This record gives sequence, C-alpha cells and structure tokens, in this order.
Amino acid sequence: MRSRWWVAPVLAATAIGLAACGSSGSSTSSTTPASPAAAGSSTTPASASSSTIKTAQTSLGTILVNSQGFALYMFGPDTATSSKCTGSCATYWPPVKGPVTAVAGSNLRPKLLGTIKRADGTTQATYDGHPLYTYAADKSPGQATGQGLNLSGGKWYVLAPSGKIITTAASSGSAPSPSTSSSGGYGY
Repeated sequence: MRSRWWVAPVLAATAIGLAACGSSGSSTSSTTPASPAAAGSSTTPASASSSTIKTAQTSLGTILVNSQGFALYMFGPDTATSSKCTGSCATYWPPVKGPVTAVAGSNLRPKLLGTIKRADGTTQATYDGHPLYTYAADKSPGQATGQGLNLSGGKWYVLAPSGKIITTAASSGSAPSPSTSSSGGYGY
C-alpha cells in the first residue's frame, strides 16, 4: 500500500514532461490569423492556405467576394505594403490568405492580384494594392454589413472589380446590420 502512493505523482510528472517535449516546436501556430477566423461560427468566412476570389452583384453593385460569396473589404489605414489590422481587429476582420487567384469570367483583373507579408509573417491577399479581409458579422453570402463602418481606427469598404473603392452605403434592404444595440458586439 505504501509503495502505491507514488504512482500518481510519477504519472503526472511523466505526462507533463511529454507534453513539454511535444510542444517544443513552434508555439506561434495558435496566434496565426487562422485562429481569429475560427473564433466565429462555422458560417464565418475562413480562408485556406490560398484563396480564390470572384465577383457578385449586390445592392452596392458588383463587388469582390471570396469563393463562398462573402464580401471582401479593404481597410482605410492600410497601405499597399502593410496591414494595420492586427490583434483583435483581425478577429473581426479576418485577413484573406494569399496567394489569391481569380475565378475565370468574374471580370477581375489578374494583374491587380497580389500579396503582402503581415507582421506575423503570414501572407495576405491584395487587390489593386488593398489588403483584403472578410467580416465576422457577415453571416451569409452577399451580405456587406461592414460597408462604411468606422472601426479599429479607420473605415471599411468593399471593392469593385476595377479596384475602385465603393464608398456608398448599403441600401437598408440589402443586408441586416450586425446588431440593433448601440454596442453592436463589434465596437472594439
């Protein structure tokens, strides 16, 4: 009986030691932009290691969307070489992974496709020099509930196939707003 008391502590120490050895690889995988996309529901647009974009007709006109039909946005403070949307911003506005390809016949200009390197080392897709994002509050294809929002230090807009920023507001019947409360759940 006396020799059995040590079994539990030895097993616990062994498990901790094995766990430490198993995590000796890169610990950054849990902080990559793929994690924020996982924070949303299963209908939240997420992108794989590369992305496909196309166009869709909405109340805003013809806009860029991802392969599932979710609106793609640009962020006002971004530059052609860097994304200013990091941390909690990237939770609500998941960056579109690069490289990106255009669906044939979608009126997209392949020469406008590009990528940038994000601060965390991942590659983000761009169109006409605008880093691309989806919006966690868009719950179905064709919605553009992020259009014109002023969040995270700048405005968010969808893009036309020409690369032009569409700044008009979405019509009231085109898509539901993210929330009817003043906080909206996305007012970070």
